[in-house]
Amino acid sequence: QVRLVESGGGLVQPGGSLRLSCVASGINFKIAAMGWYRRAPGSERELVATINNSGSADYTDSTKGRFTVSRDNARNTVYLRMNDLKPEDSAVYYCNTRWRERNFWGQGTQVTVSS
Repeated sequence: QVRLVESGGGLVQPGGSLRLSCVASGINFKIAAMGWYRRAPGSERELVATINNSGSADYTDSTKGRFTVSRDNARNTVYLRMNDLKPEDSAVYYCNTRWRERNFWGQGTQVTVSS
């Protein structure tokens, strides 16, 4: 059974930082590509960052330079370090992987950027 569990969200002031974590189980994590998505109220879910099994990362234009995705294969965990957070970064953040031709999602973790 594939399971993704996110943590690390919360309330932060503009300009602040957070680190999200996603622990994966039920997959061979070291060969799995992982992704972070987010959904703001009234908006579609959008891609934030991806990291492949070699550790190569890609970002969207809105997060490049502020967000860093990384992985620890020994802990089956993918991280999203978010710096210089803006109110428009407020959303529920989801971890994702595609495994055996199926997409899997975590339950999400809320990030709120507000003064």
